Amino acid sequence: MKPEKYMDEDLLIKKSIDILMDKLGPTETFRFLTLPREKRIESVKRHREWQKTLNKDEFFDEIFGK
Repeated sequence: MKPEKYMDEDLLIKKSIDILMDKLGPTETFRFLTLPREKRIESVKRHREWQKTLNKDEFFDEIFGK
C-alpha cells in the first residue's frame, strides 16, 4: 500500500476555486465562498440547550422502552 501524498494547500485552494468557477461561475462562486458560517456552540452549552427541550419520560421510554 502506497502512503497518501497530500496536495500543497495553495495548489488545493487554486484547483478548488478553478473548479467552482468552471461549474458555478464567478457570482455563485463568490456567494458560496462568502456564505455565513454557523458559530459552533461549546459542547456543554449545546447539551444543556438540548436538555431544556427534552421530555424526560418520552426520552426514557424511547431509550428503555415502555
